[in-house]
Amino acid sequence: MAPVLPLVLPLQPRIRLAQGLWLLSWLLALAGGLALLCSGHLLAQLWHLHTFLSPSCPFAALPHVALAAGAVALGTGLVGAGASRASLDAAQYPPWRKVLGPLLVVGTAGGGGLLVLALGLALALPGSLDTGLEEGLGTALAHYKDTEVPGHCHAKRLLDELQLKHHCCGRHGYKDWFGIQWVSSRYLDPNDQDVVDRIQSNVEGLYLIDSVPFSCCNPHSPRPCLQSRLSEPHVHPLFDPRQPNLNLWAQGCHRVLLGHLQGLASMLGSMLAVTFLLQILVLLGLRYLQTALEGLGGVIDGEGETQGYLFPSGLKDMLKTAWRQGGVADRPAPEEAPPEEAPPKEGLPEA
Repeated sequence: MAPVLPLVLPLQPRIRLAQGLWLLSWLLALAGGLALLCSGHLLAQLWHLHTFLSPSCPFAALPHVALAAGAVALGTGLVGAGASRASLDAAQYPPWRKVLGPLLVVGTAGGGGLLVLALGLALALPGSLDTGLEEGLGTALAHYKDTEVPGHCHAKRLLDELQLKHHCCGRHGYKDWFGIQWVSSRYLDPNDQDVVDRIQSNVEGLYLIDSVPFSCCNPHSPRPCLQSRLSEPHVHPLFDPRQPNLNLWAQGCHRVLLGHLQGLASMLGSMLAVTFLLQILVLLGLRYLQTALEGLGGVIDGEGETQGYLFPSGLKDMLKTAWRQGGVADRPAPEEAPPEEAPPKEGLPEA
């Protein structure tokens, strides 16, 4: 049976293959390291922004899988660089000869599988960010006032820091603050008639005002921050509600965070694609180099030509043989016919 994808390798092509593999292996190690950095950066960003992301959002699985894939790619690159360099010296190659086969299997099955999984997640999961941020930011805005409620006492500080750092206001805009009670009832005067009227006029008994927190104010604005009674034009005659960006952050935090996290995921996906391509080239080259050296007893500068291949026998023949063996094994044995009775012998006449 003929080997799969055989390649004849004389002396000089064998040496160039080993040298090229050494360079490709270091490039793979570099790409794996960069994939580790990108996935680590995305994981750190998600850790800081986990308050504004729904717990059911599967996007958080991407950096964890990418970290594992990058680590395996880094290890594969280092192993490939060591094996290809050792193959050029007959004295250094024998230790690699015993372990290179299992390492190729682990690198192909483990590393390739993780990279394919990470690439799939990088392409599929960014779409789940929209819903995850929608739910997470809505919950964060609702708990902004709960500064003394266990489990939510840091919600106000985290949301203020988010709006100041990312230059955003509300979930989709500054008017989102008009529809929730973001002032704690502890700081409301129950004797104030305006407070009582606002609470009684709301079906849910909430204190709703057309104001925004201080973190929505744009410090680059030349005028003092206008953050209360924003829907009453006679109160602020010089404030144009149609151009709030002159005083408040114009964008909602949903849009800003969505673009930020999707950009990081896109960069990570590109790095994983480059890593996957390099890993395929390195694993294929190592397999051809390994099988070629096996034909020469592990000596790269042996005389004559040798043949490298992916599998020792053709896949078609292997499948055909397995099919035939399985068919013979599964075929029921024919039932044995009962032996025919011999016809009675006619008695000879007595002499």
